[in-house]
Amino acid sequence: MKIRKELWFGLSFMALVIIGAATLLLSVEKITNGHLGLLMLSLVVTAIMLGFPTAFTLMGMGMIFTWLAYNRDTTKTLDLMVQAAFKTMASDVLIAIPLFVFMGYLVERANLIEKLFKSLHLAMARIPGSLAVATLVTCAIFATATGIVGAVVTLMGLLALPAMLRAGYSVPLAAGAITAGGCLGILIPPSVLLIVYGATAGVSVVQLYAGAFFPGLMLTGLYILYVILVAKLKPQWAPPLSAADRAVTLPPLTQQLTTGTARHALTGLFNALKGKRNADVPLGHILRQLTVVVLPGLLFLLVLVTSYRAVTTVEAEAVYDIQQIGASSSSTAPSADTGGLQEPPQEDGLKEPVAEGGLQEPPSGDVQEPPGAEAPAEPAAASVAEPPAAAATSADKAPAGATTRDAPTWWWVCFAILGALVALFYLFLSFARLEIFKMLLTSFFPLMMLIISVLGSIVMGLATPTEAAAMGALGGFLLAVAYKRLTLSVLQESVFLTAKTSAMVCWLFVGSAIFSAAFALLGGQELVETWVLSMNLSKTQFLVMSQAIIFILGWPLEWTEIIVIFMPIFIPLLDNFGVDPLFFGLLVALNLQTAFLSPPVAMAAFYLKGVAPKHVTLNQIFAGMLPFMGIQVLAIFLLYQFPAIGLWLPQLLYK
Repeated sequence: MKIRKELWFGLSFMALVIIGAATLLLSVEKITNGHLGLLMLSLVVTAIMLGFPTAFTLMGMGMIFTWLAYNRDTTKTLDLMVQAAFKTMASDVLIAIPLFVFMGYLVERANLIEKLFKSLHLAMARIPGSLAVATLVTCAIFATATGIVGAVVTLMGLLALPAMLRAGYSVPLAAGAITAGGCLGILIPPSVLLIVYGATAGVSVVQLYAGAFFPGLMLTGLYILYVILVAKLKPQWAPPLSAADRAVTLPPLTQQLTTGTARHALTGLFNALKGKRNADVPLGHILRQLTVVVLPGLLFLLVLVTSYRAVTTVEAEAVYDIQQIGASSSSTAPSADTGGLQEPPQEDGLKEPVAEGGLQEPPSGDVQEPPGAEAPAEPAAASVAEPPAAAATSADKAPAGATTRDAPTWWWVCFAILGALVALFYLFLSFARLEIFKMLLTSFFPLMMLIISVLGSIVMGLATPTEAAAMGALGGFLLAVAYKRLTLSVLQESVFLTAKTSAMVCWLFVGSAIFSAAFALLGGQELVETWVLSMNLSKTQFLVMSQAIIFILGWPLEWTEIIVIFMPIFIPLLDNFGVDPLFFGLLVALNLQTAFLSPPVAMAAFYLKGVAPKHVTLNQIFAGMLPFMGIQVLAIFLLYQFPAIGLWLPQLLYK
C-alpha cells in the first residue's frame, strides 16, 4: 500500500511529538504533575492530527487530567466543567462572532464578487499584472466584508483563476495570488481571529481592530508590489491584457454622445445639453450621466466643508464656580459674610495657658535677628512674570473668547492630496472610464461603505464590536435585498451556517477553558515558565522563539487550535519580557496567515484545488504560495522593527 506524502509528514510529526514527550518523561528523576501537563499537551496535539474534533479533544483530555489533578475527585472535576461552560456563555465579546459571520454569509450570497472583480480589473487594466492585482484587491475587500477564508478562495477560484489562465498567467502565480489574498480576512478587521484572541488574552477587541488595520494594508501592499515586480521582470508569467480584454462596451445612447471629437465625458455631456446635435438622446439620460459625473466633486466639497468646520471650530470651555482643593484663598479678599465654617476670633480664640513658675519665653528684647535676616518684602504682583514656555503655549492657542482657529497643517495636506485626485479624475474621465466608475458604484462602493461604517463605528468609539456587528449584519441583509439575492433558502442556509460556525467557536472556548485550567492545576504553566526564564532570553530572542514555534505549529494545526491551546501558555510569559499583549497579538495574527498557506495542511490550497481545472496540481499551488509565505515573514519583521505600524492608531485613539 502506497502512503501519500502528506500522510507521511503527519505521521512523522506525530511520532516526533510522542518521542519527545516520552524522552522528557524518562529523562527526569521524578515525574511531577507538571510533566503530566506537558504529556496532556502532547496527547492533545497528536489526537487533533489524527482527526479527532478539536473542541471535544480539549474537553476530554482536560477532564481526564483535571480528575488526576484533583486526586480523582469527580465532584470538583464536574464543577470545573460547568464553570468553564458558564464563563463562555456569559462572555459579551463572543456575541459579535455570530453577527459578523452572519454578515459574511449574506454578503457572500449577494453575488457582489463577480461585479467587483470585473470592475477592478478594468480599472487597473494598464497596471502590470492587472488581473493578479485585481484579484488581490478583490480578495482583500471581500475577505474583509465576509471574513470567511474558504468562501473567498473558492469563489475567486471559480471566477479569477480561469480568467488568469486564459490570459496566459503562470499557474503558480495565479494560485498564489488567490490563496494569499483569500487569507487576508483573518487579519484585516472585522476578523473573527482577533475576537478569539482578545477573549483568550484579555485584550480589548477595539484596540486589536485599530492595531490590525495598517498591518493588514501593509501586507496587502506587499503582495501587490510583488505581483507588479514579477510582471515587470517576468512578462511571460503575467502578460498584459489585450485591447479586446480592456475594451468597455458603452450603452447605445452613450455611444451617440461619443461621435466626433466629444471623447471627454464631462465636456461631452455639457455640450449635449445644448443644440440639436444630440436630439436622439433623451434629456433624462444625459442628466443621469451628469449626476454620476458630478458625484465625486460634490462628495469632495461636502467632506471639505464639514472637516474644515470640525478642525477650525473652538469649543467653549465649561466654567464651574468651584474652588480647587488646596488652592490658597489669600489672593482674594474675604467677604463680609462668607457663611460656613470660619476661623475663631483671635482675641477670643485658644491661647497658651499662663505658666505659673514653669518655663517662660525669654524677653523678646534679649534675642534679636542677625543682620540681613529680615524677612524679604512681599514681591509686587506685577513683578511675577509668566514662564516663557507657558507664554508660548498660550500664544499658540486661540485667544480667549474666540470661536474659530486656523486649520492645522495636516488638514491642508490631506485637502491638497484629495483635491489633486479629484482633479485627475475629471481630467482623464472618458466615457469608457465613466462606465467603469458606474460599475464600481454598484460593486466596490457598497462594500466599502459597509466596511467603513462597521469599522469606523468601532474604532471611533461610536459602538461596541457587538453593536457594530449587529449593524453590519443588517447592512449585509440590506445588500442582499438591494441586489435581489435574498430568498428564503438563502436566509435559511445563512442562518444554519452561522449557527454551525458559532457553535464550533463556543465549544472551542469551553474546551480551551477546561484544558487551560487542567494545565494550570497540574503545574504545566509554571514548569514552562520556569524553563523559559532559565534560558535567560532577551525580549527579541523570546519573540523570535515564540513566533518560530507558532510558525511551525501552523503546518499541522489551524489558527483556532493555535489560539485556544497555545496562547494561554504564551500570554502569562509576556510580562516577564515586557511585551505588550496587543503588539504580540498583531504579530500572531500576521504569523497565522501562514497556517492557511503552509503545506501539508494548507487549507487554502485544498479549497482552490477543489474548484481548479484538472491540469492544476497541488504542487503548483504549493509552489505559488511559498513566495507569499516569504512576504508574510517579511511583514512580521517590518512590524517588529517598526511597532508604530500597529500601535500608532490605538495609541492615538485610546491613550
